[in-house]
Amino acid sequence: MNFILLSAGLYHIAFGIWAIVWPDQWFSWLGLVIPNQPLPWQGIGLIATLLGTGMILTSGNPVPHWPIILAGFLKFTLGTIGLGTALIQGNIAQRALWILIADDLTWWFPFAAILWACLQAYAGIPPTRSEPLSLAEAGLEYTLSNGKKLAEASNDKPLVLVFLRHFGCTFTRQILRNLETIQREANQYGADLVLVHMLQSGKESHYLGDRSGVIRIADPRCELYRAFGLGKGGFLELFGPHVWWRGAIAIFRGCGVGHLAGDGLQMPGAFLFHRGEIIASQRAQSAADLPDLTGLFYDMPAIAEVDPKVANCDVPAI
Repeated sequence: MNFILLSAGLYHIAFGIWAIVWPDQWFSWLGLVIPNQPLPWQGIGLIATLLGTGMILTSGNPVPHWPIILAGFLKFTLGTIGLGTALIQGNIAQRALWILIADDLTWWFPFAAILWACLQAYAGIPPTRSEPLSLAEAGLEYTLSNGKKLAEASNDKPLVLVFLRHFGCTFTRQILRNLETIQREANQYGADLVLVHMLQSGKESHYLGDRSGVIRIADPRCELYRAFGLGKGGFLELFGPHVWWRGAIAIFRGCGVGHLAGDGLQMPGAFLFHRGEIIASQRAQSAADLPDLTGLFYDMPAIAEVDPKVANCDVPAI
């Protein structure tokens, strides 16, 4: 990261000085009409010089200075789109492809990787154990907000464990918006809904508001997530086209986006947990996946055979 940022910084300073001192050369080389006023192009050169200086200063310790890296990444992205579109439409000479490669494409992928590393360092919560807890260990270690141990509660009746992403995530906000419906569906199946979140116990009340009566488990180190096989998301799982599309729909419907409140890389999921065992699972394939209780309770007949309490509940037809 240090070498890439230093190299990118030196390149942008050199490019900026070239644009400021010899503003006509770029246009002449591409066979374009030289503008009467060189100031706009010299202004671009000044911006490149300032950005390059920031990259050099950032190269010593990139993670805390991720906004500068993000600014560079956005510049490379917009430059690729703008110059690439002009090339495709034939508005500038094909020799401009070399400028596109040198000025933007060369740096796009390294900066994307650096930005991803910064996100992992900033948003991720490192595990405290080398190996995840077993379900039996997790059942004895974690306590529900009603005071019962997870194992004890799962012996009483089936639990629908909904593992949330961080509370600022638009998909978490979408789940909380429909929480009453999800809780009612779980009750219809003879189960208790339990939310698992990543904040210290009690801090989640700020986000739940008048829905704070729902049973929940605080898991700030994400060890319960690991015990149920939920790991960190990759780039496409967190920022893929499907996630962007679903996120845009959720935001359009008023779910909004909040600040990071938990591990931004943690993947969500939903589980039907009974008598210390996972009966059914929905491990999210992307950050946009929401719990589907109808699908989760597809194995309900198997539970009913061994638990008369569940067999006597009013279960909707599947």
